[in-house]
Amino acid sequence: MEIYEDDNPFENDVDRISSETSSTSRVNISAPSSPPPSAAHLVSPTITHHSRPFPSPGTSRQPQPMYKNDICCNRDRWLHSGEDVEILITDAQKTTINSATPYIAYVIQAGTAEARHRYSEFESLRSSLVKLYPTLIIPPIPSKQSISDYATNPSKAKEDAAMIARRKRMLQTFLNRIARHPILSNEHVFHRFLDGEVSWTEVLHSPPLSLLPKNMLKAPSHNPTDQSVSPAYEALPNPSATYPLRHPEQRFVDSEVFTNRFAGHLSGPMEKVSRRMLKRWSESAHDYSELGAALNGFSLNESGALASAIEKTGQAVDATYMSTTRLLQELEQNWAEPLHEYTQFASIIKKLLVYRHQKHVQYEMTKDALENKRELLGEYEKSEREAKRLEEALARGRVNDLSPRPEGQEENEGPDEPASAYLPPHPEPNLYKRRAPGMGFLNALSYTLHGMMDVDPETARRNGISKTRETISQLEDALHLAAQDLKYSGSTIQADLDRFQRQKVADLREMTISMARSHRDWCKKNLETWQAAKKEIEKIPDHPNSMPATQSGKGAAGPSNTRRDSSATVNGR
Repeated sequence: MEIYEDDNPFENDVDRISSETSSTSRVNISAPSSPPPSAAHLVSPTITHHSRPFPSPGTSRQPQPMYKNDICCNRDRWLHSGEDVEILITDAQKTTINSATPYIAYVIQAGTAEARHRYSEFESLRSSLVKLYPTLIIPPIPSKQSISDYATNPSKAKEDAAMIARRKRMLQTFLNRIARHPILSNEHVFHRFLDGEVSWTEVLHSPPLSLLPKNMLKAPSHNPTDQSVSPAYEALPNPSATYPLRHPEQRFVDSEVFTNRFAGHLSGPMEKVSRRMLKRWSESAHDYSELGAALNGFSLNESGALASAIEKTGQAVDATYMSTTRLLQELEQNWAEPLHEYTQFASIIKKLLVYRHQKHVQYEMTKDALENKRELLGEYEKSEREAKRLEEALARGRVNDLSPRPEGQEENEGPDEPASAYLPPHPEPNLYKRRAPGMGFLNALSYTLHGMMDVDPETARRNGISKTRETISQLEDALHLAAQDLKYSGSTIQADLDRFQRQKVADLREMTISMARSHRDWCKKNLETWQAAKKEIEKIPDHPNSMPATQSGKGAAGPSNTRRDSSATVNGR
């Protein structure tokens, strides 16, 4: 990971300039500061000392005092009690409560409260938090079963013991990451999820989740459920994620590049090699199991010291199988699962940066639309001025025609010019005219088209000026809102990226330490068992088929005096 540190756009210095200050200087917009978040989105008061970031499974947790004055419920009081709280998933039970088909319910223990939720409800909790907080990194949940798992064994795919145990661990990590987040831990929807006395279906159909908009890009970033927002949000465009920016912000471009490299490295070499390593450890453990059973059976055919030595060797192989199985479990829990979780984190950050990209595109498109409408209004006003000058000129001409002519001037000196432009009115339809069958719709359409063509140009121009001014006023309000959202989303996303970077460093450190500890324990356990086997092996007599040295003759210097010591062979010398 060191090769990425020089290009890492996520700050890791605690004395860095705050994101709120740095973002306003980089985004070239002249807009007031972002609106304050609502009471439901307030951040906990700042702690003077630095608390430990989110730990991965197995990390020694430090107390994280997150004191809070405005407590909303008992779960909120427990989470912000200042103690080292931890949410546990104690069990996974098969049940049919409120369902026609059986499912797995995960038992959640949060202080004195106990709740039961199925996997789909964890999914809905996370998707709800993503919509409520579009500028925060929402922790991932374990992935669903693959299609191949359902295709090969559909009846047992949902009841696989290893899959359920893995989900228990990763769902527990998901809940604890939310509980330790400085903003997400204040969300009352999360508190109600931990409360077993509240129906989750009722929570999904009540505020604030019932107030979420259909299009998150046309809602305020700081509080998407705000019902008192300006209707100018509807005037904002809905850009695609691939729409290019004319003036991108360099730090977020760097963040996208770094995140893509980080995701490619994790999901590519690291995850592939880790899966291959775990597979080989599993095959090795299976081979040790078979070898141990074979040695133990073989020892029954022998007798004496040889039988004891073979039996002890089989026991050492069995111990190696058990320690390897233990090592495999620890690598799965403390290395492979957190590694996959950070692969999911990379995808989440990509989506977060896409949201911020769309907000920036939204601002630029609104600004362009406003400039185009202002140019159109200028053309309308120019046409209006020219029309007024023409009308004034025609009025002066009519006055000159009505003035007395000089004597001797012929009355018909030139061709007659009309005093004013006269447009005959559109002829009314003849009510008594007999229509052919089936021609009523065509006649009505023809009449409507004639009426559209006979509209007074002056009236159309003035209507266009009025509508354009109204659109400009709406776009100005929309541009102001887009500028506020862009500034807020930029500063909030950058702040959460900085927090995530500190969390990532701490978690990767813990992952590597855990891997080293697991291998050390594996080596120590195997060393003890094989040393015990070695002592038993040394009790086997030296070459039982050879005569002892005392019986072969005193002065005979035969090969027996120079033969290789069997203990030396065992010791490897």
